[in-house]
Amino acid sequence: MAGILYLVGTPIGNLNDFSPRAVETMKTVDFIAAEDTRVTLKLLNHFGIKKPLISYYEHNKIESAAVILPRLLAGESCALVSDAGMPAISDPGEELVRLCAEQGVVVASVPGPSAVVTALAMSGLPTQRFTFEGFLSTSNKSRREHLDSLRQEHRTMVIYEAPHKLTETLRDLLETLGDRDVALCRELTKLHEEIIRTTLSRALERFSAERPRGEFVLVIRGAPEEKGPRLSLDAAMELVEAYRREGLSLKDAARRAAAETGQSRNDLYHAALVREEN
Repeated sequence: MAGILYLVGTPIGNLNDFSPRAVETMKTVDFIAAEDTRVTLKLLNHFGIKKPLISYYEHNKIESAAVILPRLLAGESCALVSDAGMPAISDPGEELVRLCAEQGVVVASVPGPSAVVTALAMSGLPTQRFTFEGFLSTSNKSRREHLDSLRQEHRTMVIYEAPHKLTETLRDLLETLGDRDVALCRELTKLHEEIIRTTLSRALERFSAERPRGEFVLVIRGAPEEKGPRLSLDAAMELVEAYRREGLSLKDAARRAAAETGQSRNDLYHAALVREEN
């Protein structure tokens, strides 16, 4: 009989958030698959848990799954953990869960802290409908495509970001979405937890002058529901020209005008390019 794969949520900051059930599960499984064994070992030591650890992270997930799955099929049980939060959510685990499902291995969840839900609940923004977008790509092309796909997203959006990339991301969000309400949730559940409820423009101004510290979860208000027809192409082109007179590049002017008018950024860019060439 096959064993069980347990998805165990781990603290996102405060160790006291590790549930009694999670502790018990970690003590009873045969082995633990961890995103970073060094991080998990600190957690285990804190709770007096002694179990064999195997590494399972983004760049070795195929090789590690080839070790983990046969052990599960042989009847052993395994707890899968990430460094913080729920495994398989912007962390390794999705593929292993799929493989277990295909092979008839039972997958059980031991829920725990989640930065997505914690930030959303504390944001003060609409929570009934939301979309989790994870980390934005560092590739310019895929990053731009991702951001463009969110331009008319009406649901509240949740994005993860590292401190050294925060300013660039705020700038890209402002240029693509226009100025929106945003909650910047920093160091959740830790000693220096901070929820900054502001707008994208004010957040960019603040963190252009102040060095961001700690991991951030950004919760951004979705686009307003359209209550009438979008602005005409001619009206949108006038807005592009106005932004060009303010000193914006053609690309940035088209992007900002598109966010405000509902017109296609590419259509505005090419139409403006033709006008300027003529």
